[in-house]
Amino acid sequence: MVAFTKGHGTGNDFIIIADPDGQLELTAEQVAVLCDRHFGIGADGVLRVVRSSAIAEGAAALAEEPDAEWFMDYRNADGSVAEMCGNGIRVFAHYLVRSGLADIEAGSTLSIGTRAGVRDVTRSVSGYQVDLGAWRLSRVDPLVRADGLTVTRPGLGIDVGNPHVVVALASDAELGLLELTRTPELEPAPAAGANVEFVVPGEPLVRDGVGHVRMRVFERGVGETLSCGTGVAATALAVRYWAGAEAPDNWKVEVPGGTLGVRMFPAEDGEHVALSGPAQLVYQGEVDLV
Repeated sequence: MVAFTKGHGTGNDFIIIADPDGQLELTAEQVAVLCDRHFGIGADGVLRVVRSSAIAEGAAALAEEPDAEWFMDYRNADGSVAEMCGNGIRVFAHYLVRSGLADIEAGSTLSIGTRAGVRDVTRSVSGYQVDLGAWRLSRVDPLVRADGLTVTRPGLGIDVGNPHVVVALASDAELGLLELTRTPELEPAPAAGANVEFVVPGEPLVRDGVGHVRMRVFERGVGETLSCGTGVAATALAVRYWAGAEAPDNWKVEVPGGTLGVRMFPAEDGEHVALSGPAQLVYQGEVDLV
């Protein structure tokens, strides 16, 4: 039997498994069964809590930041390995704090290793804030086809540690008509796939110096989710890019599972983007790995 904790960030839910010494070998098939909402626990992904020193990918994290004791080994619901998860890392940090494995004192940061590099987490008014690091526009902007859209739409490729394609829609009605039970088609298709965000600007777009948008997302390896943290960041970055030089650096992004905050700020290695929002632990249990 393996102990687990169920947690979520704005409805983006995860199975958390503590494996500090890296003794548990999770196969893609096991992850898929655990995440199955009919035959397993049900989740958008699995967060394995392992020390950076106990996982091969952790060596790079420790070289980047020796204080990054913990590594977030994240798997999508289909068992595939993912680079980063913005909601997941806040839930991961909350688990570390609640379980006594780490602490985030006022004014301090907790460094966590991921496959996208070390990410720093702090406490925020709404829960936790994570610095997602430097972002970049992708070299290719695919055309996007999705059920419910009458015509193909242009997408903007953005990388925030994992790949995204953001698509602008005209209205809430168009956003609601999307049928995301089938994977949107990207042309050209990125080699590693991408999360696809569909976004509608608020009316007005900017209120009291803060941008407002609404979003739905199809996550690679998962399907439509109630929220996607890195997708929220990519969405805010895309809308700011489209809006031009006068657009704000602070955004509120509404997703089906709630609202998240995004902030852009300068750093030594280029502009960074930070994501803030709640993290909750829901229940604990034990499960057989088959």
